[in-house]
Amino acid sequence: MKKKSQSPDDNPLRTYARYSSLAFQMLAIILIGVWGGRSLDKWLELKIPVFTMVLSVVSVSLSIYYAVKDFIRKP
Repeated sequence: MKKKSQSPDDNPLRTYARYSSLAFQMLAIILIGVWGGRSLDKWLELKIPVFTMVLSVVSVSLSIYYAVKDFIRKP
């Protein structure tokens, strides 16, 4: 009986590493956005954390865009 030849992307460990690194990159993008917003709000002494809210939404959107772009990338 012949075994099917597997492509390098079929390796489960490689797939796990790819998606876990993507998760850490998404987390880093979100944390940098939140940290930047909090720093701007503190520096400008704003009562309402406008920059924190805006940069949080922008960083989450950017990380989702980055993830989708990576998912649809051809191997």
